[in-house]
Amino acid sequence: MTAKRYSRASDSAARLKRIGLLVAAFIYPLASASAAESAAADDGWTDLFNGKNLNGWTAKITGYPAGENFANTFRVEEGLLKVRYDGYERFDGRFGHLFWQEPLDHYHLVVEYRFIGEQAEGGAGWARRNSGVMLHAQAADTMTLQQEFPDSIEAQFLGGLGGSRSRPTNNLCTPGTDVVFEGSLYTPHCLFSKSETFDGDQWVRAEVIVRGSGRVSHLVNGEVVLEYSEPRLSDQASHQKGATPLLESGFIALQSESHPIDFRVVRYRRLEP
Repeated sequence: MTAKRYSRASDSAARLKRIGLLVAAFIYPLASASAAESAAADDGWTDLFNGKNLNGWTAKITGYPAGENFANTFRVEEGLLKVRYDGYERFDGRFGHLFWQEPLDHYHLVVEYRFIGEQAEGGAGWARRNSGVMLHAQAADTMTLQQEFPDSIEAQFLGGLGGSRSRPTNNLCTPGTDVVFEGSLYTPHCLFSKSETFDGDQWVRAEVIVRGSGRVSHLVNGEVVLEYSEPRLSDQASHQKGATPLLESGFIALQSESHPIDFRVVRYRRLEP
């Protein structure tokens, strides 16, 4: 009787062991595939903001030379890249841009941002909950002392103002530039995307896929909201007179337009031409 009970127990243990091996054999490839997919998703991405300091970035603020970060406008605190105005008595048109150190041409850029708090005293009405990232921009040190915006194409970030008013984000603005939209040259200053409106202080994921002087795509939270092509210097460009009009490459720059904003992700990967 004792031997029989031992035999049944041994059989049960063996069956459980076989089941465990089968389950492990099934789960392990899934886990491996998941890990491989995660690694592939991160392949080729470079973080431009390291969460610690502004290494690799140069500030250019209206009225000040490139490299002078007036009133610590651009700063890193709590692992975030912040734009703040507590050192300003009034904003007084001191538009700022924080330039990454190297020009880019074919790339996929991801920026995660949120608007917070109240606009700086003296900021323009249109600049409330308004910021962005400049693309194909001229170099910081080629801007004049009083120049407010670099010649560039801007992926404009807007936050909702409450109520029922639509205020999409990741729009296009064109300081010193034009683009081709739906087959025709587009010369007005801004072009709205088809994104939803984001009220409050929520985080928003904005992406831009830039292919040199070809197609540019804007995405919000993974969805394409605007596309255009052939960015070029306009007749209003403040620099590069006589240069080739089509913009094949340039610098990226985060904006300071009088409303506090946080950035927690600024990353990109190069794309093949």
